[in-house]
Amino acid sequence: MILKLVAHRLLALVSIPLLLFLSFLALNFLFPLRDAIHYSTVVLDNKGEVIHAFLTPDDKWRMKVELSEISPLLRQTLIEKEDKYFFRHLGVNPIAMFRALFNNVKQQKRTSGASTITMQVARMLEPKQRTYFNKLREVFRALQLEWKYSKEEILQLYFNLVPYGSNIEGVKSVSVLYFNKSPQQLSLAEVTALSIIPNRPSSLKLGINNDMIVLERNKWLKRFEAVGLFDAKTIAESMDEPLSVERSEAPKRAAHLALKLKSTIPHTTIKTFLQLQMQSKVEKLVSDYTRNLSALGIENASVIITDNATGQVITYIGSADFFNDKNSGQVNGAAAVRQPGSTLKPFIYGLNFDLGFLTPKFCMTDVPITINGFQPENYDEQFHGYVTTDFALKNSLNIPAVKALNNIGVDALVTMLKKCNFRQVAKDEKKLGLSLALGGCGVSLEEMTALYSALARKGKFKPLVYCEQLKQTAIDSMNIITPQASYMLTDILSKYDRTDMPVAWSQSANTPKIAWKTGTSYGRRDAWSIGYNQKYTVGVWVGNFSGVGVPELNGAAIATPLLFNIFNTIDHNSAGRWFDMPESYSLRIVCAESGNMPGPYCEHQVMDAYIPLVSSTKVCERQKEIMVSADEKISYCKNCQPQSGFKKKIYDIVSPEMQFYFEQKRMAYQQVPAHNPSCDRVITDGGPAIRYPVHGSEYLISKTSPEPLQLTCDAGSNVRQVFWYVNNKMVKQCSPKEAPFIIPDEGKLKISCTDDHGRNTDIRITVKYVSL
Repeated sequence: MILKLVAHRLLALVSIPLLLFLSFLALNFLFPLRDAIHYSTVVLDNKGEVIHAFLTPDDKWRMKVELSEISPLLRQTLIEKEDKYFFRHLGVNPIAMFRALFNNVKQQKRTSGASTITMQVARMLEPKQRTYFNKLREVFRALQLEWKYSKEEILQLYFNLVPYGSNIEGVKSVSVLYFNKSPQQLSLAEVTALSIIPNRPSSLKLGINNDMIVLERNKWLKRFEAVGLFDAKTIAESMDEPLSVERSEAPKRAAHLALKLKSTIPHTTIKTFLQLQMQSKVEKLVSDYTRNLSALGIENASVIITDNATGQVITYIGSADFFNDKNSGQVNGAAAVRQPGSTLKPFIYGLNFDLGFLTPKFCMTDVPITINGFQPENYDEQFHGYVTTDFALKNSLNIPAVKALNNIGVDALVTMLKKCNFRQVAKDEKKLGLSLALGGCGVSLEEMTALYSALARKGKFKPLVYCEQLKQTAIDSMNIITPQASYMLTDILSKYDRTDMPVAWSQSANTPKIAWKTGTSYGRRDAWSIGYNQKYTVGVWVGNFSGVGVPELNGAAIATPLLFNIFNTIDHNSAGRWFDMPESYSLRIVCAESGNMPGPYCEHQVMDAYIPLVSSTKVCERQKEIMVSADEKISYCKNCQPQSGFKKKIYDIVSPEMQFYFEQKRMAYQQVPAHNPSCDRVITDGGPAIRYPVHGSEYLISKTSPEPLQLTCDAGSNVRQVFWYVNNKMVKQCSPKEAPFIIPDEGKLKISCTDDHGRNTDIRITVKYVSL
């Protein structure tokens, strides 16, 4: 009988808690905890300081405190003041509740509370009027919180939600907006002051009632001393600490980057790699510089600086002044799509180096050309004849760059740019042609800065990394050109003897040791200058967001001085550090007049860089030994060489396009005598090059007053007569230097030019007669 009674009592003792627990689980399922919190998005610099903050959707400043930001001071003062038994109860302190209930009933009014920290969090999550029913709701929500979260996480919730008046919630928000520091940097006096304000938010307002706050703060400091929480010296120093704070504006630094990241990253705390001190210095440089340019009608500039070792963006400036509405300061120029001018040329030459087509001293021709209807011109509207590759790149000549792009094919450059995440280039892939060499595409400063930073990493491309959240998703680095080609480009781009060297810097002792390239878009709408050394890559764009061109706007005179100023500010003593010559990079002697391996008659030779087993080993043929008559009026080949009466002479072999150039410039050049007219050998190579009309073009001719079509060609020095044909019917016979005119029929036409050696060239055009 006794055992049965004991069993019943034990069952009752077990069943009641079990029933309560099961009831709690059921209620927890039916009435889930409403703990979805909208935090302010905050952007941090590389040291973890808040540099930009955004309001929550409900217009609150509620900046999330991370567990690592809850200092021992914050923890100790809160627990001592609000809930000494926080780590011992399950969200509710029954003893405190019964004591408060007894006192309130006895005094017939609310004399004391019994809310634990957990219960306060529950109330902040669901604010309600203070009634006994709502108190029971708080108890239930507190139990739910303890069931779901650890004690540390509940403390974190408290510090994130505690109100400080107006629209400020959370310790981090008040720390940033009133003390301009992060929570872990708060002193004991500041922490204590913040701990008392939530109890009396209407009468203790920071910035307004600072003296009253100090009095209340000091009372609590004395209590902390009395219970031995802190020693007497610490308390005394804290009591003497003044409180002279007032509310400041929320941080709004690096606004363009902050907005960019907020729109793409679903995190409330975004840690960037921005170095705030560098950001501030460069912002001032850009602001002062564009202020001086405004007299020219140039209003804006953008700058990106990246750490070459990591690819991390350490400075990001989208405009000269984000808050200048007049000049569209909120436009992010660093991300805007613009025309790049000549800034893609180094990569065209780099691909040529890697394919063995060119070396720095290879001789190219800068003369008028037409390729598939495209007729490029140089920036200075001049032609320079024979030029080396390094000269063409240093002086940003357009025609050699177009020829170099034609060597490798447009697809090769487009493929490289697509791999490097050039979004507009990828969209326009099928529309792009040889004008790509001159900036005929859309790029952004972000893309160009990342591209140039690859040259500082020996040809390894790495996307720009803006923040910690994107660091893990960044793709691995990839080679876009070889270390050898990259070193060649760096060597060329670091020379000062070039046309885009700013005059004011050409003789300056403070000129930074960097490699750089400039660019100016069509219509002088965009000025670019992008440079790098071992440590940093700096991209600079200057222009107007409206797209209005300015006659004075160009990369050399406008963008490069700012680039040099930036490098002198951020890395003044970099001259001692430079790039090491890579393996499989060698030097050799080449003919100075062709850039090829010296032939037997090459008298002028220079040193040239090359890539073993890749660069061409072709022997120079610019100088040839020709058999000529005694009076040097006729040349012979082996087929028609006479038994006697001839001599051998070394001639400089000049291509038809260079002959045309020399003649246009009225410059003398050595001509090979006409070939023996009695020779019966047919020479098949070196046919005439039709300059006009342009192959593949369509020509509109007025029906009422038709304009004749001119025929021009380039032919070898040994050609005396050319024969023009239209649809296989001869229309003109003349010397190669003449430019005859014809009135063509309407329709698709084949234009042929045959020289007196039987060599022929065909092109096709379309002629339409229209009413003009």
